[in-house]
Amino acid sequence: MEIQLGMQGEVTTLAEREDTALEVGSGDLLVYATPCMAALMEGAACEAIAASLPEGQTTVGTLLNIEHITATPVGMEVRAQATVTAVEGKVITFDVQAFDEAGQIGRGIHKRVIVNSQKFLDKTYAKL
Repeated sequence: MEIQLGMQGEVTTLAEREDTALEVGSGDLLVYATPCMAALMEGAACEAIAASLPEGQTTVGTLLNIEHITATPVGMEVRAQATVTAVEGKVITFDVQAFDEAGQIGRGIHKRVIVNSQKFLDKTYAKL
């Protein structure tokens, strides 16, 4: 199946203590951390196109421009959605959004590039 505009992915998690700014080192409060929200958004983008990638290929994130607009307490469910908004060769652009049980907590744009998994790893580990 070909990657097409409008494809969507969604992932959910429960905001746990280990997901807080205090625990991940991005702040000193017990609230859902921005880096965790970013990872959830990337996960939703991966989910949106996973079934369309041939065996041996994956995507890697190359841009994430997000806004974390409100805090989420420990214990709330968090959900991220990603929608494909552009496909330019191997570059896929997504609209990403995140929500907790009270409403929207984040939004932004994310880009991923299709790569051959093994070639990417070989090139990366050649740095050692």
